[in-house]
Amino acid sequence: MRIQDVREIAKTWGVDARVGRAKRDIIRDIQVREGYSPCFQTKDTCENNCLWKEDCMSLK
Repeated sequence: MRIQDVREIAKTWGVDARVGRAKRDIIRDIQVREGYSPCFQTKDTCENNCLWKEDCMSLK
Protein backbone atom coordinates (compact mmCIF):
# COMPACT_ATOMS: atom_id res chain seq x y z
CA MET A 1 0.00 0.00 0.00
CA ARG A 2 1.32 3.43 -0.91
CA ILE A 3 2.03 5.99 1.81
CA GLN A 4 -0.60 8.28 0.26
CA ASP A 5 -3.21 5.56 0.79
CA VAL A 6 -2.09 5.06 4.38
CA ARG A 7 -2.35 8.81 4.99
CA GLU A 8 -5.93 8.84 3.68
CA ILE A 9 -6.88 6.01 6.05
CA ALA A 10 -5.06 7.80 8.89
CA LYS A 11 -7.06 10.96 8.20
CA THR A 12 -10.28 8.94 8.54
CA TRP A 13 -9.15 7.69 11.96
CA GLY A 14 -7.78 11.04 13.14
CA VAL A 15 -4.19 9.78 13.22
CA ASP A 16 -1.25 12.13 12.74
CA ALA A 17 0.17 11.32 9.29
CA ARG A 18 2.36 14.34 8.68
CA VAL A 19 5.32 14.11 6.34
CA GLY A 20 8.31 12.67 8.14
CA ARG A 21 6.41 10.04 10.14
CA ALA A 22 7.29 6.48 9.23
CA LYS A 23 4.63 4.43 7.47
CA ARG A 24 5.11 1.77 10.16
CA ASP A 25 4.31 4.23 12.94
CA ILE A 26 1.25 5.62 11.19
CA ILE A 27 -0.12 2.11 10.62
CA ARG A 28 0.49 1.14 14.26
CA ASP A 29 -1.40 4.24 15.41
CA ILE A 30 -4.29 3.32 13.11
CA GLN A 31 -4.31 -0.21 14.56
CA VAL A 32 -4.63 1.22 18.07
CA ARG A 33 -7.50 3.49 16.99
CA GLU A 34 -9.22 0.47 15.47
CA GLY A 35 -8.95 -1.30 18.82
CA TYR A 36 -6.21 -3.74 17.84
CA SER A 37 -2.71 -4.40 19.07
CA PRO A 38 -0.13 -2.32 17.19
CA CYS A 39 1.57 -5.38 15.70
CA PHE A 40 2.61 -4.10 12.25
CA GLN A 41 6.02 -5.61 11.40
CA THR A 42 6.49 -7.12 14.86
CA LYS A 43 5.72 -10.78 14.09
CA ASP A 44 7.25 -13.39 11.82
CA THR A 45 3.89 -14.99 11.05
CA CYS A 46 0.35 -13.70 11.13
CA GLU A 47 -2.90 -15.58 11.44
CA ASN A 48 -5.07 -12.48 11.01
CA ASN A 49 -6.34 -11.25 7.69
CA CYS A 50 -6.08 -7.52 8.35
CA LEU A 51 -5.80 -4.63 5.92
CA TRP A 52 -2.04 -4.36 6.50
CA LYS A 53 -1.06 -8.04 6.19
CA GLU A 54 0.40 -7.86 2.68
CA ASP A 55 2.71 -4.95 3.53
CA CYS A 56 3.51 -6.30 6.97
CA MET A 57 4.60 -9.75 5.87
CA SER A 58 6.27 -8.65 2.62
CA LEU A 59 8.85 -6.60 4.52
CA LYS A 60 10.11 -9.54 6.57
